Amino acid sequence: MRTVVVGARGQVGRALARRFPDAELLDREEIDASDAGAVRAHDWSGVGLIVNAAAYTQVDAAQDPANLAAVRATNVDAVVNLAQVADRHGATFVHFSTEYVFDGRSEGPMREDLPTAPLSVYGRSKADGDLAATAVDRHYLLRTSWVVGEGHNFVRTMASLADRGIEPAVVADQVGRLTFADDLAAAVVHLVDTAAPFGTYNVSSDGPPSTWADVAEIVFAARGRDRGAVRRVSTSEYFAGKSGIAPRPLNSLLDLSKVTATGFRPRDWRDALEEYLDTLSA
Repeated sequence: MRTVVVGARGQVGRALARRFPDAELLDREEIDASDAGAVRAHDWSGVGLIVNAAAYTQVDAAQDPANLAAVRATNVDAVVNLAQVADRHGATFVHFSTEYVFDGRSEGPMREDLPTAPLSVYGRSKADGDLAATAVDRHYLLRTSWVVGEGHNFVRTMASLADRGIEPAVVADQVGRLTFADDLAAAVVHLVDTAAPFGTYNVSSDGPPSTWADVAEIVFAARGRDRGAVRRVSTSEYFAGKSGIAPRPLNSLLDLSKVTATGFRPRDWRDALEEYLDTLSA
């Protein structure tokens, strides 16, 4: 049975391509998944697994009404079209969600069954896409947070700032855990290979809760800079005076008990971050 990865050039898509070396890799250049006609015209014969890693993730840009059509096209319409293909062919459908579908006001790690309450346009679009994905009988919806992989991300930005001698202000009141794209891809392989029960799973790295400022300090120290070069600020301080900013959930911490019960053991985010930083130095 064929495996197809959609959104293959993004951070998660590239990690999936390494984990599924025989998969058909599709990106925007090969197929516009938001175009129902283009999706119907594609050859899906023999497909057994469709993994959708495509997403509109520019959280602040999504707030601009001029971008709403593009946001909905990628995060909702494309999911509907791919979900319909999976249903028609009896394929397993894997889709990725985000903690932004929640308002972040609950205390402690958030479970999969917590009611959604998105604060932003991006969060609403992802929540709507989740409804389409979970309508497929054979689905895995992986909800994740703070993704770091091959491409533009927070850790690379902090490493660059450290190397250039910049002392950034970094938010210290948003709590969560990093998720490394390769671990996210490994979770997909695990769930599929072990025939874990279909449904929604939280997947992030493990380890103690952290803030963006905590992560930045570790990155700065790893690049030979003083941790004190990172100025810790609140979310409201960071965005003061800025327009077009999407509200952020203050709690991004996901409960991992459901996925670990299947036998999957996410790495501690601190160990994974150390390994990742080594690759940036190589």
